[in-house]
Amino acid sequence: MLTKLEIMEIDKEIAHAPYRSAVAIDALKIVQKYHGWVSDESLDALADYLGMSSAELDGIATFYSLIYRHPVGEKVISLCDSVSCWIKGYNQLQRHISDRLGIELGETTSDGRFTFLPAPCLGACDRAPVMMVGDETHLDLTEAEVDRILGVATDKDGGGES
Repeated sequence: MLTKLEIMEIDKEIAHAPYRSAVAIDALKIVQKYHGWVSDESLDALADYLGMSSAELDGIATFYSLIYRHPVGEKVISLCDSVSCWIKGYNQLQRHISDRLGIELGETTSDGRFTFLPAPCLGACDRAPVMMVGDETHLDLTEAEVDRILGVATDKDGGGES
């Protein structure tokens, strides 16, 4: 079920569109803004409201890496795994983030603070490696910069989080 607030915001988008389903991505973002992700129930209600099938809307939702169809942490870390980022150290940074947070790609920390996901491209190949944390893009990453961004302190030997 969609809330009155969600419907109000979706209707504002519909007012500027040639047809209801044209706002599918914006509507998915609105639902996600209020719930943190798009549940099956929300997707079904939204599809009905937009005059689409649930399968059609799910196809749109699952195509976009920034629409979450499963619960995520407070902050989503999206690490770019494109060719440019891979060449510039993706594997090393992926392992570093996994070690620091104690999670693998696709997982959420036990405290619900972070979810760690791969991203097919973040559009900053000239500044690789790149990641997003929430809505903020971080460029030219190093392990030390990742630690600073995530608020993970390390000792001189490179071990342990605090």
